[in-house]
Amino acid sequence: MTSEAVEEQELVLCIGDTTYLDYGKIKAKREGYGPTGNGGNGLILHSALAIAPEQGQVIGLLWQKLWNREAKAKPPQDETAAAKKQRLALARKAARQRLFKDKESYRWVEAL
Repeated sequence: MTSEAVEEQELVLCIGDTTYLDYGKIKAKREGYGPTGNGGNGLILHSALAIAPEQGQVIGLLWQKLWNREAKAKPPQDETAAAKKQRLALARKAARQRLFKDKESYRWVEAL
């Protein structure tokens, strides 16, 4: 078991990585998945791997979380530059006010 192997080590590195499982080109799988960035649709997977640095060995998988982003509403096609600027400013303000535990970046902390 990974937890037992980790306890045997004096020093362990926890390496985290986020992977985008992009199903944007597979129409049958696209429904219900949220945006992954760069126009893709799919799921997001964050993993944390335990490494024994002195041996250069992988100890095991510590943690994984899979999630789906909510799709955002598309802005109106006739949106003016001023309206777009205001909409983006409101979105940034909402993001700053969101609790840290509710942000995607929290996954990096959650893995530890």
